[in-house]
Amino acid sequence: ATKRKRDGPSARPKKRAKRAPGAPQPGAKPGSDQAGPEEYSIPPPVSQGKWKNKERVLIFSSRGINFRTRHLMQDLRTLMPHSKADTKMDRKDQLFVINEVCEMKNCNKCIFFEAKKKQDLYMWLSNTPHGPSAKFLVQNVHTLAELKMTGNCLRGSRPLLSFDPTFDKEPHYALLKELFIQIFSTPQYHPKSQPFVDHVFTFTVTDERIWFRNYQIIEEDASLVEIGPRFVLNLIKIFQGSFGGPTLYENPHYQSPNMHRRLIRLSVAAKFREKQQVKEVQMIKKKGSKVLIEADPTEVVFETPAEEKPVEIQLVKPESKPFVKDKKKPRKIQRKKQKKLFRTE
Repeated sequence: ATKRKRDGPSARPKKRAKRAPGAPQPGAKPGSDQAGPEEYSIPPPVSQGKWKNKERVLIFSSRGINFRTRHLMQDLRTLMPHSKADTKMDRKDQLFVINEVCEMKNCNKCIFFEAKKKQDLYMWLSNTPHGPSAKFLVQNVHTLAELKMTGNCLRGSRPLLSFDPTFDKEPHYALLKELFIQIFSTPQYHPKSQPFVDHVFTFTVTDERIWFRNYQIIEEDASLVEIGPRFVLNLIKIFQGSFGGPTLYENPHYQSPNMHRRLIRLSVAAKFREKQQVKEVQMIKKKGSKVLIEADPTEVVFETPAEEKPVEIQLVKPESKPFVKDKKKPRKIQRKKQKKLFRTE
């Protein structure tokens, strides 16, 4: 506080003007680098560049998805700070309506999850509004909360993208590689991103499918620890336009889930039919006539003829045997009575 003078008003202290870190102090010599006692520096901003690559990805789904698909969609939104969300699309609407939704959301890339029969999940990756676009069947989905991996990464950090060498050999894989780079890579100097690289997105081609994994980079020894989520993409078709148009590539190794379930049912039915045929053959064998063996002439040796007894027919009733009374029985009864009398006396 300044001391007030009796005669006049109090004098206010003058404000100190802010100076840039490299600006010289007033009153100092132009060649001297020594900072004065009143000088202070402002730390530079974290991102000094300008956000030029304004890629925005719209991630949403159709109605009828299950809980696992919903969690997978939320995990992708968490890992991609340049993504946007939207309400679920009605299944009656056509797919080309998504281009208008992306235009309203100011997005030039789209990841759309399409559910069918409440058990099959399809993923569309598209460059809106001109294309190209690719349709995949999503298999073996495991979310972040389900895996409980030990890895962890900073929210909003920029990932490294690692691709299998197969992506440089085949032309359709090269197109998918460019599509993956533009969708999954976080633009530099994005407002919601962090200027750190601490995890890796890997795309590996095995068994005619694309396997997605997310790993954390440990600073101590640069080893990798899986974070999640993980899923497998089975390519179906690549279209020239966005969500439609001429077909550029069709996977000859793709088998639809309906056909896969049909083959499983046919195999089970074939096993059951085979068991029934085995039972029928066994019943026919049991009911079939037995093969008669011809008579053996040597069996007569063991036959010994028995003596023939004359047949006697009794015409008269046989005489009954005479009934003889037991004379000793009354004497035994009399002795028992005498013994009872003797005991009572």
